[in-house]
Amino acid sequence: MTISRDENARNENGRDNARGALIFAEGTDRRHAPLVQRMAAVIDSFGQEAPVQLRDGGNPTPAAARCTVVTLHRNAATGPAIERDGARRFTLRYDDGAGTAALAALLACSTRPGAPIAADPESLSVLALAERLAASEIPVLINGPTGTGKEVLSRFIHDRSPRRDKPFIGVNCAAMPETMLEALLFGHQKGSFTGANAASEGFFRAADGGTLLLDEIAEMPLALQAKLLRALQEGEVLPLGATQPIKVDVRVIACANRDLPTEVAEGRFRADLFYRLNVFPLGLRALCERREDIAPLAFALLLRHCPADRAVPWIDDAALAMLAQHPWPGNVRELENVVRRALLLVGDGTLITPEHIAFDRPARLMTDTVTTTTMAETATADGSKLSNIVQLSEARAIMDTLEACGGSRVAAARRLGISERTLRYRLASFRDAGIAMAGGRR
Repeated sequence: MTISRDENARNENGRDNARGALIFAEGTDRRHAPLVQRMAAVIDSFGQEAPVQLRDGGNPTPAAARCTVVTLHRNAATGPAIERDGARRFTLRYDDGAGTAALAALLACSTRPGAPIAADPESLSVLALAERLAASEIPVLINGPTGTGKEVLSRFIHDRSPRRDKPFIGVNCAAMPETMLEALLFGHQKGSFTGANAASEGFFRAADGGTLLLDEIAEMPLALQAKLLRALQEGEVLPLGATQPIKVDVRVIACANRDLPTEVAEGRFRADLFYRLNVFPLGLRALCERREDIAPLAFALLLRHCPADRAVPWIDDAALAMLAQHPWPGNVRELENVVRRALLLVGDGTLITPEHIAFDRPARLMTDTVTTTTMAETATADGSKLSNIVQLSEARAIMDTLEACGGSRVAAARRLGISERTLRYRLASFRDAGIAMAGGRR
């Protein structure tokens, strides 16, 4: 990373800085030393994607800068605030350069939408490893709970790689019909199956030269895992209905929210595919285990969801402390929900306080003494929608069937008339909705 003074940066004159430059306008690094030194330490750990220019509010802002510009005002009489002027110009007014809010807001202003944002030391070390991995061609396996940012990290690796100008294709293996997954991945020829009225290249060929993300890879059927292994080993795919394989140049990144060694031990995931993918594993911890990421993520989500024509509210220290103490069972997705609620609750106000923080309802543990009727009555009393009542009833039925089958997912799926993969997907969706229930055994 290059940290430079304004006289060497020359962005206003049309010259690009080295990638990752943090540029200080004259005197800015001295006038705002506590804040910019902390910012430089974070950025230096993994490198900023594009130059960011920090300027003191007393200096004139350039008419046309080719990078993100953040103008800093310390101890402003108007109180802390973020002001936007287009997509790449911000004014940050802050009181305490050593405080959590100021650094979080500066990181949020300096980070491109969709790029990872972090301040926790372990998260920064993961990003540093990911940047080094990006320059290689080896497969990457990213493990972590649902909603921790595995796809964001995958895009980060792609954007820092030599393949950055080629396609990035993301595929959720759990969200596609099992019967269509092979055709969607490897392609098919016209007439290869009923309804195949035209040929399709498939996701592998669509990602040729670039990166293919296989999210929730643990949900992939065993038979298809063997074909995926061949595609990785040979660098070629065989579309359905074809007789000759087609060469592809694809870097694969796989993500899993379940422990793959356990899946291998229990026969649900091929050992040879696991070792093929597990060349360099990366792990993302739950949000509650990386508290220092919460404030920057909250400010970044605030900038993402606050309408462009509306003043961006500031999150006060009490509200940030409240966010830091929450267990976050839904991880970053739950944080996003909380931030969007806060924007709604604060109205036209400019300060988000604890009274504007509304967390998701705690997980509802389903016990034998709770009946479907009782759950429906409770949901109705809480003002829930009919869809919530239906979901609770479905969860109750699945739990009863699992119990009757001794916890066996295979037997329960057969009795319910669904595939085991569909059952696992339903169980995961119930957990994401805050309905705590056992996953059963195979």
